[in-house]
Amino acid sequence: MKRRDFIYLTGMGATAAMIPGIPVIGRPIDPEQLLEGVDPAVKKQMSDVALNAARSKGASYTDVRIGRYLNQFVVTREDKVQNIVNTESYGMGIRVIANGGWGFSATDKLDNDSIAKAAELAVAIAKENSRLLTEPVQLAPQKGYGEVSWKAPIEKNAFEVPIKEKVDLLLGVNAAAMKSGADYINSLLFLVNEQKYFASTDGSYIDQDIHRIWPAFFITTIDKASGKFETRNSLSAPIGMGYEYLYARPQDKIQGITTLYKGRYDMLEDAKAGGAQTGEKLKAKSVEAGKYDLILDPSHLWLTIHESVGHPSELDRVLGYEANFAGTSFLTLDKWQSKKFNFGSKIVNIVADKTQVGSLGAVGYDDEGVKCGQWDIIKEGTLVNYQAIRDQAHILGLPASQGCCYADNWSSVQFQRMPNVSLQPGKEKKSVDDMIKGVEKGIYIVGDGSFSIDQQRYNFQFGGQLFYEIKNGKIVGMLRDVAYQSNTQEFWNSCVGIADESDYRLGGSFFDGKGQPSQSSAVSHGSSTARFNGVNVINTARKIG
Repeated sequence: MKRRDFIYLTGMGATAAMIPGIPVIGRPIDPEQLLEGVDPAVKKQMSDVALNAARSKGASYTDVRIGRYLNQFVVTREDKVQNIVNTESYGMGIRVIANGGWGFSATDKLDNDSIAKAAELAVAIAKENSRLLTEPVQLAPQKGYGEVSWKAPIEKNAFEVPIKEKVDLLLGVNAAAMKSGADYINSLLFLVNEQKYFASTDGSYIDQDIHRIWPAFFITTIDKASGKFETRNSLSAPIGMGYEYLYARPQDKIQGITTLYKGRYDMLEDAKAGGAQTGEKLKAKSVEAGKYDLILDPSHLWLTIHESVGHPSELDRVLGYEANFAGTSFLTLDKWQSKKFNFGSKIVNIVADKTQVGSLGAVGYDDEGVKCGQWDIIKEGTLVNYQAIRDQAHILGLPASQGCCYADNWSSVQFQRMPNVSLQPGKEKKSVDDMIKGVEKGIYIVGDGSFSIDQQRYNFQFGGQLFYEIKNGKIVGMLRDVAYQSNTQEFWNSCVGIADESDYRLGGSFFDGKGQPSQSSAVSHGSSTARFNGVNVINTARKIG
């Protein structure tokens, strides 16, 4: 093993330990290589080799994905740089239909002979798979778009920013947190650039350039007398933007609590607040279990949306395709067919959208070459649709795919993945302060935390980062040991208020896991602050003795 590879692998072990589930795919490269690209004309030529080879062996349909996946990690702890890692994964995936069955093969050897052999293998696999089918694959119609391109509308390519500037930012964040009372802090920048090329026998040649960024920190403060500790993670959202996300703008405050980040993130300000808030959490009183009205900040609510709305409305889960690994769904087809299943209150409108600017899931075209758009999943509290791709559309009687097919790498086969799924803002002008003023006994929850939910995405429990007690319309202090329990239908029917669009923000994750072998996708969930009445809150403190 080369020294550089050894340093890379051992360093990534430390990074992965800090963020469980972080996908580490690719080989280490020099930073300068992050700014390179591949000529679309070259990618078209390689695609045509695969398309022609598959056709010659009997494929009735073929699509080709050429992917160059670039990552950069800058990782620090207190006053030290722990690691700087740059990776690249580059290759081709070929998917075909032959004799009515799917086949897939991939290669990172991109000479003509290797590409042709991979295409031929995909066809051979499809023909073998077809022997097990009771009916052939049914693809929704899809027109070809010719040669087109799509680029994320970023202002500043984060890969162009000097490493020193990134390190200085993170070390400044660490110093600010320590000065505010933190004992320990890890911080990182995780940058992603996906250069994706899609070609198919439908006649599309689609070149896309996707950028994502996640600034994050993890603070711990210890009570020296008791040895007890509290933590606070950053309130940032991973987002589909460039380095402009970190250009600080004045932040809003709710009754003195800095929580709102609208389109830009002041990492330094958040670290200052986080260092102080962990100290407050150590002194906070433990919550009394009971029924409370909850005011949920978007930095918290995104995760509840993801688990209780996003996952159960995935059609492959509904059909049982994911039962062995990810589970099934309580939103069975009969509920949708009834056209009157009461999912939530009348003000609950939830939309899927693959085009939302700044979101993690924003692309022009999905990994089947379908032009992306938006559609309703829950409308005025009623289940009206699911998430479907080309070979599922006929099950719902849809004339076309909804454009939510995705693979996390060129070597992975694409399948149905969650689009951005978001709660729509309230239609009446209503601020967060207005929401809080109407609560007699409640809790204001900021930031996401640990959670659990059953395999049908129905019964659940969610924690958070910060909890504030509300009495008679005012925040009166911080609480600790808070988690709320409910089931999906009961919870969304308890939604009685949603702030207007001026409060709308995105949360999300780089690491939504699904499939066997497992894949990770990036997805955002937007909302404004929302109120839920009469939710069961439990005390999570560990009782000893």
